[in-house]
Amino acid sequence: MSDFDSSFEGRSLAQLFRPRMVSDPNAKGMDRLLRPNGPRRPSVLGTKARLGRVVSRAPEVMVKVTGRPKGKNHVAAHFDYIGRKGELALERRGGDILADRETRNEVAALWGDPVYWRDNATTAAVSMIFSMPQGTDPAKVLASVRAVAQSEIEDEWDYVMALHTDTPRPHVHLTVAARGDTGRRFNPRPHTLHHFRERFAEELRARGVTAEATPRAARGIGRAGQSMALHQMRQRLKAGTAMQPRANRQFRSAVIGDYQRKTPPPPFVKRSKDSWAETRRLYLAAADQLAGSGDPDDRKLADQVRAFVRGGRTPTAHEQALAAIERRAERQRQPERRPKPPDRAR
Repeated sequence: MSDFDSSFEGRSLAQLFRPRMVSDPNAKGMDRLLRPNGPRRPSVLGTKARLGRVVSRAPEVMVKVTGRPKGKNHVAAHFDYIGRKGELALERRGGDILADRETRNEVAALWGDPVYWRDNATTAAVSMIFSMPQGTDPAKVLASVRAVAQSEIEDEWDYVMALHTDTPRPHVHLTVAARGDTGRRFNPRPHTLHHFRERFAEELRARGVTAEATPRAARGIGRAGQSMALHQMRQRLKAGTAMQPRANRQFRSAVIGDYQRKTPPPPFVKRSKDSWAETRRLYLAAADQLAGSGDPDDRKLADQVRAFVRGGRTPTAHEQALAAIERRAERQRQPERRPKPPDRAR
């Protein structure tokens, strides 16, 4: 173990690379969900390697829940969607292939609630998506997701998965039966999803694909993106089609007026800035320690860390929206420059 990995800053960085723990009413369920194979914790031994991947901006894996189909009919419709209505073969637990609709409907019926009158009201499955940026080998993405499912899910829950390559980002739809073999419910919480992210990144790296799974704060990124409704509203506001012209001017004037009077930002903006200040402190302390190492690779990493910090924090969606509104208002305040008419010959 190197001096850096065993130091206080090394341990602090290891904590930084973990998601912030928040109160969760289903925390006990989350612990039971991870108990079969034991929750893996980021090793302090890999802190330096992980720091190198973060500052070199290694591709980040994405794992998220996309839906919770209720009842066998909803599950069957979901199978049709991820299977592109029979164009793609679905892989089931144990390597079985669901090649036809009849077989898929049989699996959907098994996952549904055995009590027919409450089937449509009971969550029968949890659909997740595992995704990587454009250019990643789809075969390695599928193999990595398969390895995660086999090690983390297969012992208790049935699942079906399908690889999609019809978008720039190769991704795998993994749909897990909500009821396990022993009756336990599959209900992944944010901590569980981060665990799946880390396992997904581990499997990708084992196959030669550079990948990382770190919280947004460790990468200098603020709050996650806004809802689709808010995104569309901001797009209409930027285009000037959000409201009637008069109301639009009044709204824009109020927003810009508040911005120029330096109204205190929302609490999450301040928390994002405070989080980046702490992250910056930890990174610079780590860079100072690496710079004093006798290993030239450590000194090179120190320069990379400082360059990463100089790049600054990525503004939140709220700050980007205000900046865009201010730029548009500034353009409208400037007088329109009309071309001078050509001189007429007398």
